[in-house]
Amino acid sequence: MTISSLLFFASLSAGSAQQQAEELQPYFETIPGTNIKIEMVPVAAGTFVMGSPASEAGRAEDEGPQHEVRIRAFWMSKTEINWDQYDVFAFSMDLKKDRPQATPSTPVGVDAVTRPTPPYADESFGYGKGDQPVISVTHHAAMEFCRWLSARTGKTYRLPTEAEWEYACRAGAKSAYSFGDDAKNLSEYGWHLANSREGPHPVGKKKPNAWGLFDMHGNVAEWCLDHYDKNFYSQFKTLSLSPVLLPTEKRYAHVARGGSWDDASAKLRCAARRGSTPAWSRRDPQSPQSIWWHTDATEVGFRIVRPVEEQENLKGLRSKVTKQSP
Repeated sequence: MTISSLLFFASLSAGSAQQQAEELQPYFETIPGTNIKIEMVPVAAGTFVMGSPASEAGRAEDEGPQHEVRIRAFWMSKTEINWDQYDVFAFSMDLKKDRPQATPSTPVGVDAVTRPTPPYADESFGYGKGDQPVISVTHHAAMEFCRWLSARTGKTYRLPTEAEWEYACRAGAKSAYSFGDDAKNLSEYGWHLANSREGPHPVGKKKPNAWGLFDMHGNVAEWCLDHYDKNFYSQFKTLSLSPVLLPTEKRYAHVARGGSWDDASAKLRCAARRGSTPAWSRRDPQSPQSIWWHTDATEVGFRIVRPVEEQENLKGLRSKVTKQSP
């Protein structure tokens, strides 16, 4: 696989991004035709050191070497996407009425057919829905939700890049967690193996980080835009601008960040990385296995971002990832 770094915000100067970020305000995105809202929080442009130092407790080799990254301004959803929000995309009766001619041969570029096939079992795995975080959705499904929401609202929504995610999680901190280095305080900010009681919890019930983002540590691990490569950081020798390793049509591996309700504290650190594996669909009885649902990833969900500049829509990427190999 060829490793590439996309400087996809090149047309926007750093000074311009910072000026716009200072004028940004949080807002609610209402899904058209519903009363369902997604709260979006502004994240100003800035520079940070990505990855972890060799001395950090719990560090893995794929978290280094550390490298300086410049991030453009964006909005990020205040919480992980919950079932109320996702179900409008996945199961809404209004959407079904939009699809009377949908067939397997219909072009995937038509928004009316880019919704999940029904799961073969309870997609919430008995944890409940409502404001519970979405779980067990594939990277493809999360990408398609973003594409659908963009088409519905006329704004550009997508998954955060891995660099954007870590920048937002740190919220200006250089420590292992956004609140410091001591994991004994972790339960104030997130759900993890020691306090979750073996399941995810409704979003936004713990303390937010310094930038007002909830559940960046734990609850569910969150899909990022990037393909996962354990050696990706090794190619960055100087300051890089919004790096991303673009996903391919291959199903594995993609990056999930933040750790989950089923993870020990070390996996909830800001720099901790995870790549998806075939084991996440081990018990899927379908052949081929679903491109929409993971049967064994009840600890994985996602949140969304919106770039400051609407033209930052990664048009080439959209067409590249609408199909998924089994």
